[in-house]
Amino acid sequence: MLDANQRPICKVLCYPCRSSTRDPQRPRNATLHRLTRHLLLNYNKGVRPVRNWSKATTVYLDLFVHAVLDVDTQNQKLTTSIWFRQTWKDEYLTWNSSLYDGIREISLPLSTIWSPDIIINELVDVNRSPDLPYVYLNAAGLIKNHKPVQVVSACHLETYAFPFDAQNCSLTFSSILHTVEDVDLAFWRSREDIQNDQTLFLEDGEWELLSVPSHPWVLHTEMGRFAQIQFNVVIRRRPLLYVVSLLIPSLFLMLIDLASFFLPPNCGTRITFKTSVLVGYTVFKVNMSDQLPVTAASTPLIGVFFTVCMALLVLSLSKSILLVKFLHLGEDPVREKLFSRCRVGSAVDGGIPGESAQAPRLQATGDSAGKAMMSQKATMEKILAELLWIGSQLRALEGASQLEVQWLRLCYRLDRLLFWVYVLTLGVYAVTLCSLWVVWSSQ
Repeated sequence: MLDANQRPICKVLCYPCRSSTRDPQRPRNATLHRLTRHLLLNYNKGVRPVRNWSKATTVYLDLFVHAVLDVDTQNQKLTTSIWFRQTWKDEYLTWNSSLYDGIREISLPLSTIWSPDIIINELVDVNRSPDLPYVYLNAAGLIKNHKPVQVVSACHLETYAFPFDAQNCSLTFSSILHTVEDVDLAFWRSREDIQNDQTLFLEDGEWELLSVPSHPWVLHTEMGRFAQIQFNVVIRRRPLLYVVSLLIPSLFLMLIDLASFFLPPNCGTRITFKTSVLVGYTVFKVNMSDQLPVTAASTPLIGVFFTVCMALLVLSLSKSILLVKFLHLGEDPVREKLFSRCRVGSAVDGGIPGESAQAPRLQATGDSAGKAMMSQKATMEKILAELLWIGSQLRALEGASQLEVQWLRLCYRLDRLLFWVYVLTLGVYAVTLCSLWVVWSSQ
């Protein structure tokens, strides 16, 4: 039992305990402010936070690929959205959590503490990331800086196998000023976990993520040795859209052009048909150019095959035009001249009966029989000359017909050669596309 003098003392001693139990938020908030002031009171953010200057600060990196936003083949740029995490230890930002109401982790402004100067070497544009000014700090001095970043990086993009192409672009992280003796880089997770992690990747786009392999290395330069970690973003294109909109229509056009070889080479309808197919090729080429990736170093294989087939079509069309021109070259003037001479010969033949009818009259009038014989002889000589000329023209026409047959035979052989070249081109085209599809599926 306490006497009356001791009871006020008990009330004074027990009051803080009851107030702490009744309002726990107020003292913890005050403790948090006191801890923050204690940590940053004499802190110098311009000095690397190690107590032994010969000891390197190890920065642990981690990477999650969130989305592939754009693949610019013309400018050789890749735009990706990543979640970037870096962790390091600050030896001057530690405390005993039992002295500060059990606080084990706090958030601090990034601008008030030292942070490593880690950059991406392939960066070709300003990083687009939300402004996250705070980092997390635990009682052991471990700082966690997590932030999403939209990275526009340079990458060698190969479009030869379009639309069955895969791209391998690298993101190399390194310190811009600190050598490996001051700032070293390491992985926060295992390399296998980083390579196969696709939990945050958006699967609804044109590209799908295959893997993110990584490896560390040390770059030796004249200024010293710099630690680097390279993450390779391996992606491949989903080709279904381009198969439906490009490959299948191009195969249809090539098959229609192949069917035109079954028309006779000297047929005017074949020229009209091939001209229509050429117009279809041109329109399809213009539409296809908007969907094909454009690069100065390489050309997609589908564009090469399409141009080759278009060249074969133009060659076949030119051959048909020249053949029709050679077959009808000089045909109308020869026939017109032949028919005109035939009309002259028939007129001469029509004059013979008239002269034979007037012969008795000439005899009756006393003309001599010798003049009649001379006139008949001259007429027969003219008829013989006309017949000889007609025979020579017929022989010329026969020679022209034989020349036409030889031209037709040569054109049929050339047409057959072009047909098999076209079939071989289509076969190589189909086999190559199937091979690219198999390689794409096996990745």
